[in-house]
Amino acid sequence: MRIAIITETFLPKVDGVVTRLVHTLDALQALGHEALVLAPPAAPARYGRHRVVAARGLPFPWYPELTFALPSVRLAAAAAAFRPDVVHVVNPVVFGSWGAVWARRRQLPLVASFHTDPKVVGRLGLGWLKRPLEIVDREVHNLADVTLCTSPQMVDLAREMHIRRVRLWPKAVDSERFHPGKATAAMRERLTDGRPERPLVVYAGRVSFEKRVDVLADAVRRLPDVRFAVVGEGPALPWLRHALADTDTVFTGFLEGDELAAAYASGDLFAFPSDSETLGFAAIEAMAAGVCVVAARAGGIPHIVRDGDNGVLVEPGNGEALAGAVKALLDDPARRRRIADHGLRESRLWSWENSTRALVGFYERALRLHRAHPSPTERRSGAKAA
Repeated sequence: MRIAIITETFLPKVDGVVTRLVHTLDALQALGHEALVLAPPAAPARYGRHRVVAARGLPFPWYPELTFALPSVRLAAAAAAFRPDVVHVVNPVVFGSWGAVWARRRQLPLVASFHTDPKVVGRLGLGWLKRPLEIVDREVHNLADVTLCTSPQMVDLAREMHIRRVRLWPKAVDSERFHPGKATAAMRERLTDGRPERPLVVYAGRVSFEKRVDVLADAVRRLPDVRFAVVGEGPALPWLRHALADTDTVFTGFLEGDELAAAYASGDLFAFPSDSETLGFAAIEAMAAGVCVVAARAGGIPHIVRDGDNGVLVEPGNGEALAGAVKALLDDPARRRRIADHGLRESRLWSWENSTRALVGFYERALRLHRAHPSPTERRSGAKAA
């Protein structure tokens, strides 16, 4: 198949949406499919064998790390010349909305994927945007032949928002990169600031307020005998450094590849307080690394973590609960190891090949639905041709 992917976010930015996209592009290539990616500014010209066309853009005033990609005649011409079988708009807001309308005008099958809970704008101090974002989400996704969500919780949310034709896009993890064998003595030494014998709890991900780093800071302060390591960067990093300046917390900055895999695997526990996850790739990667996950019972996390079985869930927004769960697991190594082993075994079932085969099945479904239910414009065109 030839798939035009129009996405609001892409490399060099790294987040859960981009993680899913790049692994999906790898798997699409391995399965013999070709994609054209229309992406925000600064995107690379290619990803694997797939061509990437970067848009011009404008910075998001309240979140400088984000850039609005702007539609253009150049991008429309590139997409038309590619002659896609199906168009996939990823997390559509501005750029993706244009992509959805473009696909409909070209009478092409359309898939849209829903990755962000609109409530997250409240965490950015932009609560006034929540309702407009919900309206955009509903109207754009209802243009699609199929809407994909990343967890059952997001499926439920989409249906509550009156989004139609919703399906679940299966989760996945790179279990070759993230696995227990990636742990190293050097990384443990680094993350504990030279005290590898001390208990070590790792957080990895964007360091931003919507990830509830305030809850993480509360938990750190309640556990003075535990070493914490924060792996990642983001707009809340200066605040978190200041809040934890008198603790033993190590800040590594952004890590990727084997360094990130080693950071996951070298810890005793993984703490994930975010309550706005639509899936939670960091939790999946920690499980694949063989580390017990303690996470908030919110968003898409319960789709991954079953409390007391393959991880531990705690009350969202509660630093005392997070600290209590961490301490209980550190005090009970046998229970911690049993839970980590369950998570490790389950993560081995979540391959990117299987997830992408399911995605291709949704593309094929969009093609069938599109042919079975042509738009009024297409019906008029057919009548004229007859």
